[in-house]
Amino acid sequence: MQRDKIKPILFSIIKHSSKEELKEQLPHDIVSGIVVAIVALPLSIALAIASGVGPEQGLYTAIVAGFLIAFLGGSRVQISGPTAAFATIVAGIVATDGIDGLVAATLIAGVLLVVMGLLKLGTIIRFVPYTITTGFTAGIAVTIVIGQLKDFFGLTYPAGTATVETADKVSALAANFGTFNWQALLVGAVCLAVLFLWPRLGALGAKVPSSLVAVIVGMVMVPLFGMNVNTIGDLYTINAGLPELHVPQLSIELLRDQLPNGITIAILAAIESLLSCVVADSMISSHHRCNMELVAQGVGNMGSVLFGGIPATGAIARTAANVKSGGRTPVAGMVHALVLLVVLVFLMPYAALIPMPTIAAILLQVAYNMSGWRNFAHLCHTASKGAIATLLLTFMLTIVFDLVTAIAVGMLITVVLFMKMVSEETEVKGWQYYCDADSEVTHLRELPKSVRVYEINGPMFFGMTDRITDISVKEFTKYLIIRMRGVPSLDSSGMNALENLYDYCEENGVKLIFSHANEQPMKTMRRAGFVDLVGEEHFRPNIDDAIAHARELLEAEEAAKGVKGAKVEKAA
Repeated sequence: MQRDKIKPILFSIIKHSSKEELKEQLPHDIVSGIVVAIVALPLSIALAIASGVGPEQGLYTAIVAGFLIAFLGGSRVQISGPTAAFATIVAGIVATDGIDGLVAATLIAGVLLVVMGLLKLGTIIRFVPYTITTGFTAGIAVTIVIGQLKDFFGLTYPAGTATVETADKVSALAANFGTFNWQALLVGAVCLAVLFLWPRLGALGAKVPSSLVAVIVGMVMVPLFGMNVNTIGDLYTINAGLPELHVPQLSIELLRDQLPNGITIAILAAIESLLSCVVADSMISSHHRCNMELVAQGVGNMGSVLFGGIPATGAIARTAANVKSGGRTPVAGMVHALVLLVVLVFLMPYAALIPMPTIAAILLQVAYNMSGWRNFAHLCHTASKGAIATLLLTFMLTIVFDLVTAIAVGMLITVVLFMKMVSEETEVKGWQYYCDADSEVTHLRELPKSVRVYEINGPMFFGMTDRITDISVKEFTKYLIIRMRGVPSLDSSGMNALENLYDYCEENGVKLIFSHANEQPMKTMRRAGFVDLVGEEHFRPNIDDAIAHARELLEAEEAAKGVKGAKVEKAA
């Protein structure tokens, strides 16, 4: 199956699989879909609350976006829905611009994702360095932890306390920590212990999701011991029933104001979903269609927000659960969405009994899992100083400012460091001349005294043009050979440097000869008219041909001088 094809992978699976193969796989996909729905249920509710919206809106997202992205997507096993990466972004938009702002930003993001897919920009993931993705992912994890400490400790804030920015949350925590509720802390600590210890219980721990067990434990503890702990029902009004289509009232002004947020959501959705696809591919030895996946993510996000949901993207943990449960086609993702729809209609009122410290504990575990602290520490120990600086700066900017600032600054630093590294790899060196015939150096070429050779190795771009000025000629030099077999590319700045070199040679009565110019540099020199300026005959296929050409030109000059001298003598 073509990796860049704009066609849902489900359609190709149906087309290229026999009826027997589809019937055999269908039960596995149904069972896997049910298992993933059980995993997604508490996570969707928790992530919706962390995003500053109602708990049911997390399920709207998992249902609508989860179904559409699975149906139209480019991955066999990708599971999409609300993720922790979006929580702080969505919470900020809702707090400052309301639901209308979120709808506008998500619609913009959806359109951008579809356009990116149609323009076949799915390979964008290759241009985001590992240090940047590690840095902003860890930064998002820290912001989630900071945002959940209030409910984990059962703190009470005065009305009107600002808690949008991370700095505001830290200040509010410090100012109101004296209000902590030890009963809330106990519930949160017990649920957190369940989340981390349950998976170690062997077969039972592997079959039943720890987040579901933690929810049950929390729901039992509070009423059983009569604890004074806030539940979802105490803070939110639960709306059960089917999600309804809502056509927003959009204006040009609103769309313009939300454009930066829309770009942020689109970038993050693209990176997260394609990363998840890559991880899934490695687990099932398959290949996803990155461009179709971007189109599906765009359609899924637009569908989600129109039905009351929030932004969605590929969820690595839920995708991994799908693979481990036997899911191998997008049917599993569609079943997961349908199961959540049934839960929404019939069981959603029971979500009101879930304690808020339990929700906080689930999100703390999510933050721990997504932080990638081992990879972070490994990079700090093994990466170059420039890479470490990029990692730490991206990490800090994500926490202090926002994701767009972090990625933009991180990419800028990475580009500058990359150009510096490449420019240092590019070298311009002249051949060393040996006068001793008994020299131990082998494979020497004989050169006329008036011929000088320089080799350029590495790309010729604006970061290294000053190296060309190192080229010099002697008073007796008549021909300068530039060996370019090690030059893969040449930009306009490099071209300008060669033109300056030509002028320098002309001033000193030296002719230029080029050896082994590769395809791209040759095209650039032709387009600039440099080949015509130097002369087509002075571009030779290899160094031996270039030396022979220079020798022929010297012999022709000497012969011409000899003829001229003879004529003068005869005339005398």
